[in-house]
This record gives sequence, C-alpha cells and structure tokens, in this order.
Amino acid sequence: MGLLVDGQWQDKWYDTSKSGGKFERQASKFRDKISDSEEASFPVESGRYHLYVSLACPWAHRALIFRKLKGLEKHIDVSVVHPEMLDNGWEFKDYPGSTGDKLYGFDYAHQIYTKAEAEITTRVTVPILWDKKTETIVNNESAEIIRIFNSGFNSLTNNEDDYYPEALREEIDTINNMVYHDINNGVYKAGFATTQEAYEEAVNAVFNALDLVEERLSKQRYLVGSEITEADWRLFTTLIRFDAVYHGHFKCNKKQIADYPSIYGYMKELYQVPSIAETVNFEHIKRHYYYSHTMINPTQVIPVGPEQDLMSSHGREKIGS
Repeated sequence: MGLLVDGQWQDKWYDTSKSGGKFERQASKFRDKISDSEEASFPVESGRYHLYVSLACPWAHRALIFRKLKGLEKHIDVSVVHPEMLDNGWEFKDYPGSTGDKLYGFDYAHQIYTKAEAEITTRVTVPILWDKKTETIVNNESAEIIRIFNSGFNSLTNNEDDYYPEALREEIDTINNMVYHDINNGVYKAGFATTQEAYEEAVNAVFNALDLVEERLSKQRYLVGSEITEADWRLFTTLIRFDAVYHGHFKCNKKQIADYPSIYGYMKELYQVPSIAETVNFEHIKRHYYYSHTMINPTQVIPVGPEQDLMSSHGREKIGS
C-alpha cells in the first residue's frame, strides 16, 4: 500500500510512529457531486461516468451495491482491479473477476490519480468515480458516492428507492458515525495497530459496538427501524468480511459474527437481497487481505475457511413486527 507524493509513486506503508501505534485513515481528496443543476460541473448523463473498484475492498463494495440497487449498470460501467495490492498498489492485471482498466489500459490505479492531477499527493484508494468527459475524478469518498448513486441518477433510472430518506437522516447519520469509527474503520485500527495498547483499544471498541448492534437488532429488523437504509449497507460490507478476514487476519477474534444470533441472521438477510450475493467475491476478499498485507501475514498463506451457509434461513421476518 503506497502513495503518490507530488505525482510520484512511493511504496510506503502507514506511519504509526507519531500516533502511538494507532492507524489513522487519510481523508478522501475528491469530493464533488453529480447534479441535475444547470450550473453543475458534473451533470447527470448516461454513460459519462465510470467506476473503479476492488471486489475485495469494503468501501468499494458499498458503491457496487448501490449501483445494483439503483439499476445503474447500463449507465455507469465498472473497471475491477486485481485483488493483490503489493509494491505498486492496486493493479490492473488478469485475474478471474478482474477486468483491467477499460478506459485507458493503465497498469496501475495510481495512474488514474495522476491523470486527474499530475502532481497530486495522496493515498491511492478505491472506489473512484471518474468523469470520462473532463477526464478527472469526481469523487473518491465511498460515503458520498453511495449518496450520489442513491438519488443523483433518478431522472435516468426512474428508480425512486431511497436509502437515505429525509425523515430518518438524523438517526442514520448517528448510527453511521458509530459504525464507521468503531466497526468499519475499527477493524483496520485493530489490524494495523503497531502497539499492544493501540490494538486493545481498537479491538475492544469493535466488540463493544458489535454488542450494541446485536442488542439493537434483537428488537428491530434493521438498524433504523423496519426498512433497509444506507446504514445497513454500510455495515454489511464489514460484516460479510468479518469471519473470513478480520477475525483472524486483523486479530478481531473475541467473537465471530456467527456468534451473534441477531447480527448473523441480519447479515444473511442482506446477503439474500436480490443481486447482492453477486457483489460478494470471497476469492478476491481473502486473496487481497492475506496476500497483500505481508507485514501482518509474511507467508502469504491464504486460509481455506470459514465454511458459511449464507443462503440458509435468516429468521428475521418476525423481528420488530
């Protein structure tokens, strides 16, 4: 995992020496929107925008899910990177499920960033929402991309499904804040910690948050009441990776998700939503984490498990009814 400094690629891991061993995530750099407004720099157009993703990455997975839910496949095409992320960061190489760079034939994702801004200094992350007309990055913040997909293209799709309804936004934002800091990013803070104190602080926060989610889901079907919202999908992409990766690889091993009856059933229900299972690729997920993070797993041996029956009954139908 490297970064660009003044447009030059450097293979450099996160520096935790100044943060007491704590992992600190860089804020996303590109934060524009797509709008129907006449003054919009990035107007709504079918075929104009392109999405770069990794099937392994939980942040990119959010964007893929919302592309499916909102019926945007024919309007926004996708390029998928190779699951391994080594000296050159995310790469476009042959691998089952990977596509190469469909637009420019680049070898590396960092070339997308320098095409947008030649002397950029940034971590090279996915997802990347790209504008083919102006040849620049619209947005590389997954939380904002899913909201662009949620409502920004409704005039093209006539799909009015709303996963961020105005009446629930305050509660969704509150849940999102806890889930992001203590679960979505919390597993990384545990896995990338370089001191015992930083690790224990992070891992305890992860499981304290999961305990709260378990209690909440024992009483109601979804995180914010009786309908699926953005908050559920933001949590789902971490849950679906937890037992396969975060439990062992990131040392989040106090419990598995399978040990939480309400969360496990909830995760299976979301997985069984039409078209969602096809966005989950455990081959890419496990290959990425166990093979790429050589500072954590130097042998690059990839576990064969766990065995999970994600299509079995989830039993959530009567919760909260």
